[in-house]
Amino acid sequence: MKPRAAAPDTRRLLLVLAIGLFVSGAGLIVIEQSTSAEAQPKDSPVLAAPVTTTTSSVVEPAAAPAPKPVAVPKDPYAAEPIQEIGTIEIPKIGLHHRAFHGITLRNIDKGPSHWPGSAMPGETGNTVWAGHRVTHSHPFRRIHELVPGDQVIFTVAGVRSVYVVTRHEIVTPKAVHIANPTPTPTGTLFACHPPGSAKYRYVVYLALLADG
Repeated sequence: MKPRAAAPDTRRLLLVLAIGLFVSGAGLIVIEQSTSAEAQPKDSPVLAAPVTTTTSSVVEPAAAPAPKPVAVPKDPYAAEPIQEIGTIEIPKIGLHHRAFHGITLRNIDKGPSHWPGSAMPGETGNTVWAGHRVTHSHPFRRIHELVPGDQVIFTVAGVRSVYVVTRHEIVTPKAVHIANPTPTPTGTLFACHPPGSAKYRYVVYLALLADG
């Protein structure tokens, strides 16, 4: 009779083992899932949908620096190459003359001369020109006769640029502001004033004629 009593104990043991295996397996699954989740970086796209942002920017080209006239040397005949660069015409006063490039008398003695560093005729900026009134060929002898609307024509490197007079001014020799760069195409002619004296400067201001 004792052998039969062992059957329920065997079934009970198998049931306990089955429950133990089930609980152990479930615990293993929970542990694996927890470990897998912790292994993901906090900023991983797996945990958060990626945010797509589109940014666009237009980089404006840097503006070119405005031409700056060179400093005037203390010696009016300082070493400077003599450069003939074209012609200048002022119909109102009957002027048609060779044009030079330089700020010393080495060039100005030969004719109206372009101040190096200032804009060239036709360019954006202030093209500045000096000339004599009573010596050498005295090209600017009559610039005081110019009035708004009169034309001044430069031909440099084969390019013709037509300017019109806008106004005039009488300044001292220290008034270097007349050569300041400008944001638009302008021009400046200047010479000693009154004729035969270097006490002042007679200045004529110009603006580029768009359809010249």
